[in-house]
Amino acid sequence: MRNEACRLDYKKISRFISLILRHHPETIGISLDHHGWAKVGELITGINDTGKYHIDMPMLEEIVMNDNKQRYSFNSDKTKIRANQGHSINVDVELQEAIPPEILYHGTGEKSVCSICAEGLQPKSRLYVHLSKDIETAANVGSRHGKPVVFTVASGKMHRKGYRFYLSVNGVWLTKSVPVEFIQLQGKNRLQD
Repeated sequence: MRNEACRLDYKKISRFISLILRHHPETIGISLDHHGWAKVGELITGINDTGKYHIDMPMLEEIVMNDNKQRYSFNSDKTKIRANQGHSINVDVELQEAIPPEILYHGTGEKSVCSICAEGLQPKSRLYVHLSKDIETAANVGSRHGKPVVFTVASGKMHRKGYRFYLSVNGVWLTKSVPVEFIQLQGKNRLQD
């Protein structure tokens, strides 16, 4: 029972760290550098000062190592930490441009279908549109937003037309936006090249 409680605390703490490192570092009185790095000592102290959670370095290392979405990275000497992607604040996480596969997928909730079909995929509050390499991952992402819906993205065609793609260290494909002509609701006729 204690192990289960620890896992739940780790999950809650991981979500809190995600909020801090992706969106609101000021929540605990810290700042991120230009590349999204926070000082580990300041992060731990800031979290502990909230009184909401108690965290130490071994716990933080375990959260980073065991996070199923690989949200976080340490620098080489573990004095800094950052979120790998998903920021709403303007940071440069030093993404490497990459050639995408021919097809990628975007999962969302059913309520977003009409706006996506009208406007394409937009980053909304984030810096990039997030794309998945397989339907299952996209459906899982979509399920966080209600009844899941998956769009097929003609990423190879986009790339050949000059759109840039980036691959985050945790395997998420990123691009600034996806115009309507490059998307199709999964299950409809396949996209043509």
